[in-house]
Order: sequence, then structure tokens, then C-alpha cells
Amino acid sequence: MLLAAPLSRYMGSIRSLRQKWRSQSESQQAAGTPVSLAERLLDVFLRTWDLGFIAFGGPPVHFQILHRRFVEGKGGKEKWVDEQTYQELFAICQGLPGPGSTKMLFCLVLLHAGFIPAVMAFFIWCLPGAAGMYAISLGIQNLSSTLPQPVYALLSGLNAATVGIVAVSAVQLADKAIKDQIARILIIFGACAGLCYNALWYFPVLMVIGGLAIVTWEGWLYAQVQRAKRAWRNRHARPIEPEDAAPDGVELESAAPATAQANQQMRSRKPAPAASSSQPAGLAQHSTRSAESEPSLPQYHRIRMRTGVAIIVLFFASFIAVLVARGKLSPPPLALDLFASMYLAGTVIFGGGPVVIPLLRSYVVGPGWVSSRDFLIGLAIIQAFPGPNFNFAVFLGALALQHSQYPTIFGAFLGGLGIFFPGITLAVAIQSFWHVLRKRRSVIRFLRGVNATAIGLVFTAVYRLWQIGYLTAEDSAGQSLGNDPWWLVVTTISYAGNAWFNVPPAISIVIGAVLGLCWYGAVGR
Repeated sequence: MLLAAPLSRYMGSIRSLRQKWRSQSESQQAAGTPVSLAERLLDVFLRTWDLGFIAFGGPPVHFQILHRRFVEGKGGKEKWVDEQTYQELFAICQGLPGPGSTKMLFCLVLLHAGFIPAVMAFFIWCLPGAAGMYAISLGIQNLSSTLPQPVYALLSGLNAATVGIVAVSAVQLADKAIKDQIARILIIFGACAGLCYNALWYFPVLMVIGGLAIVTWEGWLYAQVQRAKRAWRNRHARPIEPEDAAPDGVELESAAPATAQANQQMRSRKPAPAASSSQPAGLAQHSTRSAESEPSLPQYHRIRMRTGVAIIVLFFASFIAVLVARGKLSPPPLALDLFASMYLAGTVIFGGGPVVIPLLRSYVVGPGWVSSRDFLIGLAIIQAFPGPNFNFAVFLGALALQHSQYPTIFGAFLGGLGIFFPGITLAVAIQSFWHVLRKRRSVIRFLRGVNATAIGLVFTAVYRLWQIGYLTAEDSAGQSLGNDPWWLVVTTISYAGNAWFNVPPAISIVIGAVLGLCWYGAVGR
């Protein structure tokens, strides 16, 4: 009771400050008065300070939170962007590499308040989860090579539940990406090809092949196949004689304008499309339909096209320089090697957090920087943390440098910078000339093919995690979860709970850990 009154007064003061700031900001925008940087920073902080602590559940939940807060203005707050702008940003962020929800938040703040407030919002969004993962890495560094038996049972339960969560992500991503048969084929291609081979360069090449496949199929090959089918079906048909077609041709010519006019009248009488829901999965479907109209809310901080082109040129120049430097130095310094691997992963990962799993495992476990056991522990824990799943790179970067002359916090910084920087940079640059790119069908087709192939790699991750998820004292590197049917039960419960009963991923992971301890209590001793 002694703390209740001061706490109540404190919260009341915060609410009063936010109300006063909101009314002042709205009056300045209505008058067209420029808002100072300090005022914009305060506005962004008051609207985003809690996101890094409440954003559980991965990108689908993150997009819902951002839509309700900045488009719907939930709670009577100011709307930052309109529905059309949000839809176009959603298409950009989903079609480019990197963490989708992180890019979306950065672009929303960039449009509303400018670059410096967007950087501040990025740190507010990422730092809580990143700090937690770095703390976990410090704890893991002090673990002995052999753990108590209950710990192995708990970790195996975490891993089995994680496999279920990743499988749900794979299925949901596939459902959203499948719009035709070629998308199905590319998802199957990515999954099967990812199972057959594993190398640093292999997954990016598969994704490029997928993009080129859709460009070729929809741009030229599909028309040729349809023409060949029509020719085959009509191979025995009698050709139409010119004198037989002439009378009908005159009649058709006279009827064509009337038919076109009738069709135009019917189109004009069609009702307007229904307003899109707040679910992010449906937002991308309306982006093309609303592309013709202009945003209804003012945007004060757009990026110029010339600036966007310069950003892209500088980014790819830095990307090539980092990879060339690593290739020329033999052997390269560990810090450079780590940063180059994370930079490459952040540049080629389409599809968000689930897709990053197979790439990062090959990049850090393959060279021996991180043990398979520690990788699996971090992977299970990141599912239960708020914020972006790409904070997993902070955990891996710290562990990668634990036996080097560099401090582990430097490795955490390199991992986070390398994984986040490419996607955000490209999203900001593409945003400046998206109104031109969206008219290029080949660009949209290529991104769709890359995304479909990357989703296939998520199914590859399900299999690879399944094969190493069962940890024991004798085999801490991991063995197949299929060696004991109980872990299949845990995976099934995790999958069904998340997919069918809307159990949050964090709760599913905790349930998996409890079931692992139950297994130890029953048969593990």
C-alpha cells in the first residue's frame, strides 16, 4: 500500500505527459509546422518503448502489433501511416532479405519521424532480446562439457518443441507463398535440394535459381507450353476457310464495340473491394489493388530516389569488399570471417527467422566456432524471447569469439550488425523507388521465386534439427529425436498447440521443457 500511491501518481504523470505531447504534435502537424528532432525522438520513444518487451510470437504477431498501433491508432493514438502505405511497406519488407518485422518498424518510423528516430526505434526493439541472448551466451560459456542428466532431458524437450514450432512456421509460410503450381514446385525443390547437400554458397545459389525459374516460366516458357498444348489439341481440327469466316467476321466487328461497352458498364457497377482486415497475411494481397491511389496521410521524411540508388551501390560495394577481403586473406582473422558470414547470411535470407536456421548452422557449427549443443540451446531459448529472432546472431557471435583474443561482446556486436544491417539498408533504399519497381513484373516474379525456394529450406531445417535434437551425456552433439518416441509426442504437442489452439511459441517451448523433465522422471533415471 505504501508503494501504491507513488506508483499511481507516477503512471498518471506519464499519461498526462503523453496526452499533452500528442495534442501538441497533432496541432503542429495540422498547422504544417516542422517538428524538431527532440520532439520527434520523444514521440517515437513514447510510442515504441515497450515493443522490445511485449513482442512475443514471431513475425506474424509482430506485424499485427505494428498494424494496430501505427495504422489503426489503437487506444486513440495518432495514426502514423494509412492502410495503403502500410501494405506497400509490407510488400517491400517481405520481398527483401532480412528480418521482416524489424524492417517494417524501421521503415514506419523513418517515414513518420526521420532517420535518427528510426535508429532509436531499432535499438528499442532489438536491445532487450539481444541483451538477454548475450547474457545466455555468457552462462553457456561457463557450462562444463558434461551436464547433469536432467539438463539433457530438459534441453531435448526444448529442442523437440522447437522442431514443432519451426514446422508450423514452414507450413504457414508455404500456405502464404503458394499461389500457383510453380510456387509448389519451387518449395519442394528448395526442401529436397537443401537435404541433399550443404555448403556456404549452396543455399544462396538455390534461391537465385528459384527466382530465375519463375522469371523464365512466367515470362516466356509458360506461353510456349500453352501454345504447344493448343496446337496439340487442334492437330486434327479442320482449318477455317476464309470464305466461311467472312460473314461472321463482319457481324463480330459490328458487335465488338457494343460488347466492350457492356463489359465496361458492368465493371463500373461492381462494388468496391472490401476493406482489408488487420491480419498481415491478407495485407499483401491488396497492395496491387491500392497502388493507384495516393496515401491519405502526409509523409514528411521520404527518401529521394537518388539517395536510394546511392545507398544500394554503397551497400553492394561494401558486401563485395568484405567477401573479397575474406577470400584474399588465408586464413582470414576470425572476427572478419564471422562478420563476413553474418553479412552474407543477412543479405541472402528471405523469409525471416525460420529461414536463418539452416544457414547459420552451416556458417557457425560447420567451422567449429559453436558446438551443436550450444547452437540447439540458443535456438530453443530464442523462441521464448521477445523481439526479432535474428537476435540469435548476437548469441552465436559471442560464442564464436569465446576462445579468441577478442572480447565476446565484440562478437555479439559483429553478429548483430552483420545480420541486421543488410535487410534494413536494402528496405530503406528500395522504398525510395518502389513506385517504379512495382511496375516491373520481372522484379516481382524474381522475388517470389526466391521466397518460395527459401521457404523450402525451412522444411530442410525441420529435418536437420530433428536429426540432432536428442541430447545425452554420451552424445552431446545430438542424435535423432526419433530414437525415442516420447520426443515425437513432444513435437506433436508443440505443433498442434501452436497451429490449432493458438498457444504462443514461448509457452510451447516451456511445455516442451516440462515434458522433457517428465520423461526423465519416468524413464530417464
